[in-house]
Amino acid sequence: MNVYVRSIALLLVTLAASSLGGEQFTIFPDRKELRSPDGQYVVRSVDHVARPGEFAGVFRTLIVEEVSTGRVRKLYDYVGRVAVAWSGNDFIIVTDYVNKKTSRAIVFPVAPDRDGLVVDKAQLTPLLPEEQQVHLEQNDHVFVEASSVEGRALKLRVWGYGCHDAQDSAIPASTI
Repeated sequence: MNVYVRSIALLLVTLAASSLGGEQFTIFPDRKELRSPDGQYVVRSVDHVARPGEFAGVFRTLIVEEVSTGRVRKLYDYVGRVAVAWSGNDFIIVTDYVNKKTSRAIVFPVAPDRDGLVVDKAQLTPLLPEEQQVHLEQNDHVFVEASSVEGRALKLRVWGYGCHDAQDSAIPASTI
C-alpha cells in the first residue's frame, strides 16, 4: 500500500517546539520490531525484497503485523533510519530521516482502511503564518519530527538551520 498524502486539514496540526513527548521511540533498522501498547500489533523493519531490475540492499520496509491473525500490511519503504513509536493503540508515528538535511513526519493509522499522512517542509510551509514561513523557506536544513497524536491533533517538533537561522532553531510554538 502506498502512503497517500492527504489534506492536512483532516488532522489539526499542532507544532510543538519542545523536545519529543512521552512516546517511546525506537530507531529502525537498529531494532527489528516494536509492539503496540496492547500487544495486538507489532511493527517490524524488514529488508526490502527487490524485483528484477530494482536496486537491492538499499531500501527497508516497515510492516505492521496483527499478532492474532498473522496478517501483515506494508506501511512504508525507507532508506537509512526512521524513528518509530506508537501513539496509543491507534496510530504509528514515524520520523523518516530522509538525509542529513531533512526529515519528515508520517502517521499511519492501524486501521487498514485509512490512509497515512505525510508532513514535510513543502506541505507545512503554506500552513504557517507568513512571518514564520521564512524559517522553512530560507533554511536548507529543516527537520519535521513526529511527536504524538492526541485525538485528531498531530504534534510535531520543527527545527532547522541554514541561511536564515545560522544555528539550530525551533519555530516558536507560541507564534504559530
